[in-house]
Amino acid sequence: MNSLLWPLVLYFFSVVTLLAAMILISAVLGETHRERTTGDPYESGMRLTGTAEVRMSVAFYLIAVFFVIFDLEALFVFAWAVVLREAGWLGYVEMAFFVGILLVGLVYLWRIGALDVLRVKAR
Repeated sequence: MNSLLWPLVLYFFSVVTLLAAMILISAVLGETHRERTTGDPYESGMRLTGTAEVRMSVAFYLIAVFFVIFDLEALFVFAWAVVLREAGWLGYVEMAFFVGILLVGLVYLWRIGALDVLRVKAR
């Protein structure tokens, strides 16, 4: 075996050993009681009143996708703002281009009516 790989092999076996030990200790020391309501699901301390299989509107998924997209945009802009001095004018131009592409995408979504879902749900 290559002498440079021994730290990786040692790390792998130590992780597997630690994982096995945690699972074994949890199985031995963990609670094993099975009362009548132990396996029942609850939310905020209240029993469920209906089924979990609720059909959601497509508008919900659109809003979720828009949130993820614009949340990632905010993350990129924040990271850029942290290194603004080191990025210089080239970084500024690149971020302006990035924000411009996002604005074009937002205008496109607005023009095709994808954002109208948000207005209908707000009523």
